[in-house]
Amino acid sequence: MSEEILVHKTETVVHGDTYEIMVFCGADGRHFAKTHFSEGDIIINDGPTLEEALAKHDKLLPLAISSRKVMHDFRGHPK
Repeated sequence: MSEEILVHKTETVVHGDTYEIMVFCGADGRHFAKTHFSEGDIIINDGPTLEEALAKHDKLLPLAISSRKVMHDFRGHPK
């Protein structure tokens, strides 16, 4: 497993809920942003720089959250 170093941590609000975003730098110099929803449920986006990984994550996080809500609703477990 490659070493990862936390280089940035922030929070964002999507649909009224607050989510933590942590950005790490890998041993190869690439950056990746992570948001944990629950145990084993994580969204990860990467990029060559912190800014690019964070921008991609900010763009895709609302979609990931919405898709999880649709699945919960479909399964009869509305949030």
